[in-house]
Amino acid sequence: MREFAVPPAMIEGATARRLVGDWSGACTAAHVDVEVDLRSLARTHGRELAARVRADLRHLAPDLLRWHLPRIAPDGLLRPGLTMVLARYDTGSVEHLDDESSWTSTGSVHLVVRTPPAWAAAGQRISLALWDSASPAIAARLHPHPRPNSRYRLDLHRHLWDSRRAAELRDRSGAMQCAVPGLAPDDEPDSGLPGPVSRDGGLDFGLSGSVPPGCAVDRWAAEAGILLQASGRRSGLVLVRCGARKRVVLDVHADDPPAVRISRQYPRGGISALPVLPDAATWVLPDLELLRVGAITADRLHPLIASALGRDAAPTETSGVTPGHRIVECRGERHRIGLVNGVLAALDHEPAEIRREELLAALTGTPMPCLQAIDRSLRHPDRLVCDRLDHGDIDGALAIVEAELGADAVLRDGPLRDALEAAVRQRITYGLFRAGLPAPGRGHTPPDRYDRKGRRARPRHTASR
Repeated sequence: MREFAVPPAMIEGATARRLVGDWSGACTAAHVDVEVDLRSLARTHGRELAARVRADLRHLAPDLLRWHLPRIAPDGLLRPGLTMVLARYDTGSVEHLDDESSWTSTGSVHLVVRTPPAWAAAGQRISLALWDSASPAIAARLHPHPRPNSRYRLDLHRHLWDSRRAAELRDRSGAMQCAVPGLAPDDEPDSGLPGPVSRDGGLDFGLSGSVPPGCAVDRWAAEAGILLQASGRRSGLVLVRCGARKRVVLDVHADDPPAVRISRQYPRGGISALPVLPDAATWVLPDLELLRVGAITADRLHPLIASALGRDAAPTETSGVTPGHRIVECRGERHRIGLVNGVLAALDHEPAEIRREELLAALTGTPMPCLQAIDRSLRHPDRLVCDRLDHGDIDGALAIVEAELGADAVLRDGPLRDALEAAVRQRITYGLFRAGLPAPGRGHTPPDRYDRKGRRARPRHTASR
């Protein structure tokens, strides 16, 4: 995913646009569709709020945001159907929690990023929009879940998308306490992944195995304090979702730093009434895990992440295309196939022999191995092409196809042509989704429904089992 989801060409293009102040162009380079109308925002909420939103957009690093977005197994694709708040702009009201999965504050405007539902997510594009809690039903026409999700909120983690705050990644990710090769931690690190007991003794789970490996337990106390402070409190209970059906309730006390312990007592409304620790604060940063096990090097990190970790390195282009000729075992000899005038051809055979073998193949015969290798290349996609198409990098996939087969190659019927045509069809499907239209062969996904006060409404009739 680190290689294909945010390719170096995307990072370079988005960074160049952002540095010159073209935030809209940076979003275009990072495959982010902008649905923010600042003029309309100024008319409805005033110029001051529009100026604050414009300032955040100018420092938005959309490629860094895409790098940190939540993903799903097994291919690392974007988690579909999410609405994540990047920034919240209060307009004179108090925040209140609704439930475990969604939150809002009446009379506030949110800068949000949305991922499309699974049926329209093949292009891996995301959208940037404004969500007004005073009129939540307006956005429901375009997205099945337009309300910000409390578990995947990023307004408390601006270092994951704001270029001005990117340097905070080292502290907020716990990199100083992790044993990462090449990084100089402040304290003596423990061996292996962070365990269920913190080094300062402030967090005691009591039961071994209650927290899975990979959780950033060393940061839970500080992050839980930040979460409570955002809602105007200094102490209280915080829910941590650390896996399927695994819940931990933290009791945060107003100390400096905050003291945390596991709570066995739940509020009257149950754990669904508790604020949820954001997913970005629950787990160890994947980049630290990859660096620790040696799966990647610093030159393959995002430049802003490498700089925050003390590594001034830029990603290198890894197209996966090997220059030169390919060798094929043909009739007991080693022959070459390569590009000639923009077309893949057999280099060690005479034109008359090639025409004879092509005629033999047209008559359902078996051609020589060199022509069989060319036919496989024109029909079957390379793994690198499939991976790039899965992550929406159509330009990168076409670049590999042209480098291997030639710019003038005519694709034959087969999986390669089907994959490229499917990528084009999915872009059409995504366009229909953005327009609020159903895709061919399927109905429209019904959006969340809300009452006049902006609360999610229950269905009028519930079928009994």
